[in-house]
Amino acid sequence: MNSPRLVSLDAFRGATIAAMILVNNPGSWSAIYWPLDHAKWHGWTPTDLIFPFFLFMVGMGVVFSSRGSFREAAGRAGALVGLGLFMAAWPYFNFATLRWPGVLQRIGLCYLAAWVLRRALGPRGLAVTVVALLAGYWALLTFVPLPGGAAPNLEPGQNLAAVVDRVFLDGHMWRQTKTWDPEGLVSTLPAIATTLLGVLAGLWLRAGHDKARTTFGLLAAGAALTLLGESWGASFPINKSLWTSSYVLLTGGLAAGLFGAFYALADGLELRRYWTPPLCAWGRNAILVFVLSGLLAKTLVLIKVAAADGSLVALSTVLHRTLFLSWLPPYPASLAYALANVAGWHLVLVALDRRGWYFKV
Repeated sequence: MNSPRLVSLDAFRGATIAAMILVNNPGSWSAIYWPLDHAKWHGWTPTDLIFPFFLFMVGMGVVFSSRGSFREAAGRAGALVGLGLFMAAWPYFNFATLRWPGVLQRIGLCYLAAWVLRRALGPRGLAVTVVALLAGYWALLTFVPLPGGAAPNLEPGQNLAAVVDRVFLDGHMWRQTKTWDPEGLVSTLPAIATTLLGVLAGLWLRAGHDKARTTFGLLAAGAALTLLGESWGASFPINKSLWTSSYVLLTGGLAAGLFGAFYALADGLELRRYWTPPLCAWGRNAILVFVLSGLLAKTLVLIKVAAADGSLVALSTVLHRTLFLSWLPPYPASLAYALANVAGWHLVLVALDRRGWYFKV
């Protein structure tokens, strides 16, 4: 991004990636407080806000980016996709069963689409594109018949998005589902709309309004989108795995509103002396900590340690049991393990920030 940086954007990104590390690293997946777990299907929890918040900020970053050529933007998108595939392949690199979709892969695709559309369209054109993507996706999932003449539905593994995943991604999907992928092909279309909402927010910030009007616009748009999302959710359920159109509006609205609050405090009133530096340390190395924490988590699971009964147990399980479960009940122990992960990475990121070391893609 061009200098000077928006402190609020770095801080909001930092809060979001710290939350992502927290929910991705419980001590036990069977002992998670509900706000730190995804909704089982329809509905949402605070955890379901994290990924769309990040895509929203990717869209904002497109507006402030110094990348002026398609080649540069495509290079960044390719690097993000490559990092995502590397994380999925680690450490065995079995490409026959490699999961092709993923978080970084979706970020890369959405970033490139947003970059192209940002340069081809003005604000009105971008808004129309968002509407077209959301309406089109709703129509695809609710009106297009399924193979064999089955009626359209939104059930797990039975909807149109899952059908398309099985056609193009068979054998390369999320191992927990195998028959569909939460970052699949069709659901990437509304994810692009999420990113474009971030582009529109970035354009509003760059419009030259005074800080009070800028803040009000973000808060008002956030409230309106949130209400629209909740309203549409009554007939087209809010669903993170399907990335439904109502989910896009809800999460885009909450992202705009919460970012508006960050902007008002950090860049409007400039009340940022104590609370923003720790968050900015996360926000300026968000991709780095996401990649390294993911690789570490996989490695700790794959390293086996002999237990007292002679069985082999994952090193992550041993650490969880020894450091936390030995003196805490299951749910607090699981949360304590996740918080320890956040604390450990915080020390690393603060040290990197003090030295001015940032990993940029």
